[in-house]
Amino acid sequence: MTRRILETEQKALEINLDERIYGAFAEIGAGQEVARHFFQVGAAAGTIAKTMSAYDKTVSDEIYGTEAKGKGRYVCEPRLYRMLDHEYQLMEGRLREERPQQNFFAFADTVAAINYQKTIKGDGWLGLRFQLHPSSKPNDLVLHVRLLDQDNRLQQQAVGILGVNLIYGCFRYYHDPETLLQSLMDNLRGRVKIDMVRLQGPDFQNVDNRLVCLWVVKNGLSEVAIFGPDGNSLHAGEFLYKKSILIARGSYRPPTLVQQDMVRCAYEQFRAEPDVDPGKTFFLTEITLDNLRSGGDLDERDFLDRADILCALGQTVIISNCLQHQRLIAYFADYKIQHIGLAMGVRKLQNILQETCDANPDNLLGAFGELFPRNVRFYVYPALGSGGATSLVTAQNLPIPRVIHFLYDHLLENRNVVDIQGFDPSILGVYHKEVLQMIQKGTSGWEQMVPENVARLVKQKGLFGLPLL
Repeated sequence: MTRRILETEQKALEINLDERIYGAFAEIGAGQEVARHFFQVGAAAGTIAKTMSAYDKTVSDEIYGTEAKGKGRYVCEPRLYRMLDHEYQLMEGRLREERPQQNFFAFADTVAAINYQKTIKGDGWLGLRFQLHPSSKPNDLVLHVRLLDQDNRLQQQAVGILGVNLIYGCFRYYHDPETLLQSLMDNLRGRVKIDMVRLQGPDFQNVDNRLVCLWVVKNGLSEVAIFGPDGNSLHAGEFLYKKSILIARGSYRPPTLVQQDMVRCAYEQFRAEPDVDPGKTFFLTEITLDNLRSGGDLDERDFLDRADILCALGQTVIISNCLQHQRLIAYFADYKIQHIGLAMGVRKLQNILQETCDANPDNLLGAFGELFPRNVRFYVYPALGSGGATSLVTAQNLPIPRVIHFLYDHLLENRNVVDIQGFDPSILGVYHKEVLQMIQKGTSGWEQMVPENVARLVKQKGLFGLPLL
């Protein structure tokens, strides 16, 4: 069914005319535009119990409390949740007896728009705590937005539209969470990126936030979404701020002994680097949308099989639409990541080098500068050569295009590319595609090619098409 996209004013008026909905607005910083839409279209008395703006930090602290010592950030997830807690409790405490049949909500945002010097690019947190039934506990939809307009006024305007979309979507599309996500971008394409959405509450108990992350990337809200081992959505600006990260891209269908060995060795090596603080490092696994679609249409069950395995292994997972690594590197650059390591097989590095050459024949220096910034290091896992176990292909002897020999030598010399040390040579003959085929055909022996806990989970849940006995 084709969904009709309404103008922002139409959405605000429809909410105002719905007698069941009543709530409060609290906006900090540049997010001063959302409540204005509801006032301007008329009939706001039927929707708005209160609006407030704590623009001054001292006033904000007096109302919502201070952030943890040393943090000093007001545009952050904890501040948003404090605002939602405070405002929703006031609604319930002051108005429930007077309005027993209405669904209450509290909308909050904390936003920093682009500044005059353009040292702040513009981003913010928006959230809605809302009831769908007067007697029920509330639900939460929380999101992080990156503002793309290069003008302060336009960014504020975009926040206003997004806030209306958020409120309208929660009350009109709650029965279809993917449509709810799509509606957040109404009248905003090209102006914002929404790189985290978390949907929780009694009316969304059956919504898997890992799927929410997938829908965020699949529907073009963002190129990157992240979820933790508990399956909840995360944002890089919160848990990776000023840390160093190692990322391993793969299919994880399923994770094999080779992949686990590569991750273990690369992470130990990364944490031991003299310029990396081992106490401020984090490991992330990455699955690309292109990989999820490699068999044709995107299969959500197949994605959840991979997610089940990775969460059971305690991994934090990136879903991305960054086919080229430099796009992923550029994403994390906005969050003051100190150092980035990329763990990969040597054949993958060979493909990346060849693709970069083919795509940039007239600007190799610039292309390699984007792919290998100063704070990025590639950790390369070896592969068996034509001579089998006696012949290994490594970063040092990798065949590369002749035109980039001088650039590649520079990367090796400056340790932008390093070989992984301490690997297990006895497992280099394990290939994930062969393991997957064995699982799907019910052929025995694949259990010895994956970690024990992975084999156990695949059998318990019948993952990856394992034939059930």
